[in-house]
Amino acid sequence: MALSSSTILLVKSQYISLYSSNSSLDFRRRTSLIPQQPWLPAETRVRIRPISLSIINARADDRKEDIVIIGAGIAGLATAVSLQRLGIRTLVLEQAESLRTGGTSLTLFKNGWKALDAIGVGNDLRTQFLEIQGMVVKSEDGRELRSFRFKDEDETQEVRAVERRVLLETLASKLPPDAISFSSKLANIERSENGETMLELEDGIRISAKILIACDGIRSPVAKWMGFPEPNYVGHCAFRGLAYFPQGQPFEPKVNYIYGRGVRAGYVPVSETKVYWFICYNNSSPGPKITDPSILRQQAEQLVRNWPTDLINLIKLTPDDTIIRSSLVDRWLWPSISPPASTGSIVLAGDAWHPMTPNLGQGGCCALEDSIVLTKKLAEAIKYKRISIEDALKAYETERWPRIFPLTLRAYLVGALLQWDNPVICSLRDNIIVPKLVRLGPILEHTNFEFEPL
Repeated sequence: MALSSSTILLVKSQYISLYSSNSSLDFRRRTSLIPQQPWLPAETRVRIRPISLSIINARADDRKEDIVIIGAGIAGLATAVSLQRLGIRTLVLEQAESLRTGGTSLTLFKNGWKALDAIGVGNDLRTQFLEIQGMVVKSEDGRELRSFRFKDEDETQEVRAVERRVLLETLASKLPPDAISFSSKLANIERSENGETMLELEDGIRISAKILIACDGIRSPVAKWMGFPEPNYVGHCAFRGLAYFPQGQPFEPKVNYIYGRGVRAGYVPVSETKVYWFICYNNSSPGPKITDPSILRQQAEQLVRNWPTDLINLIKLTPDDTIIRSSLVDRWLWPSISPPASTGSIVLAGDAWHPMTPNLGQGGCCALEDSIVLTKKLAEAIKYKRISIEDALKAYETERWPRIFPLTLRAYLVGALLQWDNPVICSLRDNIIVPKLVRLGPILEHTNFEFEPL
């Protein structure tokens, strides 16, 4: 569920202005995969010069790459690793000085684990995280409304909460030492006369890419350049954290949900010592960005001050660097209305294309699915020469859209229903809908995603 900060492109006529919420006066190029200490610059907002969209001539000193991936998040690294398994090299550009390993965890269901197995890192991660056996739903007064066991419904189901930091570091460790270029922030995108994409970085380096894969997050500059609107705020914000129990956490391996009026919460064991928790609440606007952990902790506790003590204790035991607050957003990819996911040899993947709310636990899973499908389509063009690059990217969009669009809508609707604040409707939910009508099968149906191994 973690949300990453990213550059924002504002399109006006034939120019683009780049703004940065995380800019530094000293940009140092890094091409090492060894994560550096977290870099936490002061928050600023700096205007960069306008960018022309004209077609340009390549220079002799331009760096040339076959495939460039923008963003070393889940989608970017998974795609790089997937392509490497088929012998296709990529260069990953990451604007931060090291892997962005902040944040908490994400829950991966069986479709996510199938993708991780296809990429070759599933077993590396399984040994570090608990398998979740089921889920329990409670009311805010602690009354149990319903409980399920995942394997009672689906023997093949696999659910684990994975630390984002560990997932990124594991993926990065599978790449060559020079595969990721850190402190590489995009300043300009232009078309060259030969049809390739010219990337200019803020430090002046220019890279000519035959294929550009944008995995640069929910505020993707490349998506903006391609005509996509800003993601839509859905009316909810979330606090999230990763509680730490040095002597061992006391909870059973279950997802615990708590439903209130306009507020819901949950927690799930991640490992023997860590427990992920969240609180989602209605808010008319995203509100100001808050990074002070003491304020975040106080606000989170205030929302659930009369709820079960387990949740309050988790908030208190959360280290400062793992508590965050973010607004929930999504983007609906309407047929024949939304821009295509690719243009020429440029394509979007992960949150850059289809940000969705975390209500189904499918954001990370879908990013991993994207990496597999996109890799297989590109292999058809690059390795086997059966189709063109442009056709391969269009085939990726054609295959992924019927999967992504319904999931985005469903995640939104689930969130809207669970955020009810009407007392009559909440009473109906707690006494009839959840205890007597909700079934596990439809809840897990979206995790049934099949694909051939790489």
